[in-house]
This record gives sequence, structure tokens and C-alpha cells, in this order.
Amino acid sequence: MTAQLIDGNALSRQLRADVTARVTALKARGITPGLAVILVGENAASQVYVRNKVKACEDTGMHSVLERWPATMTEAELLARVDALNADASIHGILVQLPLPAHIDAQKVIEAISPAKDVDGFHIASAGALMTGMPGFWPCTPYGCMKMLESIGYELKGKHAVVIGRSNIVGKPMALMLLQQNATVTICHSGTKDLKAMTLQADVIVAAVGKRNVLTADMVKPGAVVLDVGMNRNDEGKLCGDVDFEGVKEVAGYVTPVPGGVGPMTITMLMVNTLESAERLVA
Repeated sequence: MTAQLIDGNALSRQLRADVTARVTALKARGITPGLAVILVGENAASQVYVRNKVKACEDTGMHSVLERWPATMTEAELLARVDALNADASIHGILVQLPLPAHIDAQKVIEAISPAKDVDGFHIASAGALMTGMPGFWPCTPYGCMKMLESIGYELKGKHAVVIGRSNIVGKPMALMLLQQNATVTICHSGTKDLKAMTLQADVIVAAVGKRNVLTADMVKPGAVVLDVGMNRNDEGKLCGDVDFEGVKEVAGYVTPVPGGVGPMTITMLMVNTLESAERLVA
């Protein structure tokens, strides 16, 4: 059996077409959704991510503002910029690209963003809303994973989902989203004694630790759905995920590739969150 691929590029195109149509409708009512992205320093990966986010805004008809600041920017200066964007009525979403230079407290900066503009879903108010099932912005990567499961018509109720990783950005919110859909959820991490014993029970596995081959074919139950959130490089320097793709695709029922899987969905869900932030103004 060879797994079916869940094509993140194709699903992203569908969702972005819907976003573009909704943006056009909002513009007809005098509102152009706006996203502000702040980049501090010269991190090469961050520059690529930021460029892709700005391009996605342009492609869907949104307004985008990109602020580039040197790594010497002080924490107080950055907080002042966030405060100004909070007050800017043309901006509906604010994203401060992580990581930040070591002298800046990233959590303090995230908490300075208005929860109404926290389209990354990292604010403590957003995390609390997700935990309690209240309306709020969901972190984009796990939100994208949920859309991928929805796209294959997967019924999560009663299924056993295993999340490998417990970060605030992916692992924890992923587990809560799966729980909301009535899955039985196990979170595994570096302290888990027998990861294979856990994953072999799983109907759905989300690998999100940033470590190559953390999930191999012998750890996957036949027919399971495997979502690979990892972004790593193999020995040849090519992009790969956390999953041994070649092996796992011979066992799983569905699997996401890297690249072309979860990655495109992350930016697409950022567009969705920014659009929804603007739509709330006319709801």
C-alpha cells in the first residue's frame, strides 16, 4: 500500500482563492485587510518567510506593511512600533517574525500585540481562547493541519491522535484542536519513554519536533494519517521533514510531503486570520 499524499500546495490554492474573493467583497465595503510584518535583524530563514508572507498578501489583494529593523533595535523601540501598529486602523494583523535578537524578550513583545490583531495566535489571550473553546485566532501551522484533515474528509471523533512535540507554536495548540474534534489525544516529547509504543496505537500522527526521522515506518500503524510539520535538511542539503517519508508512505494511509505539505498551509492560514480580523469590523 502506498499512502495518498495530502497536497498542501493544491489545498492552499483553493483556500487562497476563497480569501481573494472575500477580500474583494470587503474592499467593496471600503475595508482593505492589512497585515504588518516586523523583521528585526538579518536571519536568512526569517527573511525568506517574511518575503513569502508579503507576497501572499499581494496575491490575495491585501495591504501589507513590511518593517525591517537592524538587530541593534532596542526592546523599547520594538514595543513602541507594536504600540503604533495596534493604534493603526488600516492594520488588522500584526506579526513580529521570530526569532528575535537575544536582548529582546520575545514573550513581552508578543503580549504587547493587541489580541484583536494577533493573527499568529501566539498571545496568551489567544491561547486561553483556544483552550476554553472560545472564538480567537488559532496558531497558523496547527490550524493548517486541521484544514488538511478536513480536506480528506477525515472524521476525528473517537480516533487516537498522537502529537510528537509540545511547543507553544505547534504541539500544544495542535493537541487542543484535535481534542475539540473529539479525538483522544496523546502528547509525546523528549521525556516520553517508548515513543514507538504510542505511535503504533495512533490513527493520526503529527510530527512536530524539528528532528529528522523521528518517525519511521516501523512506528506507524497501517492506514494511519501522518502529518509532517518538521523542516530540516538531509545529508545532501535538501529540505526534509521529521518523518522518514520514503518508508512511511508505504505504510500510512495518508501522508504530507516536505516540501509542499504543511508549509504552504501555514502562510495561507495567516491570510485567513488576517482576513477574519478585518471581517469582524463589519460583522
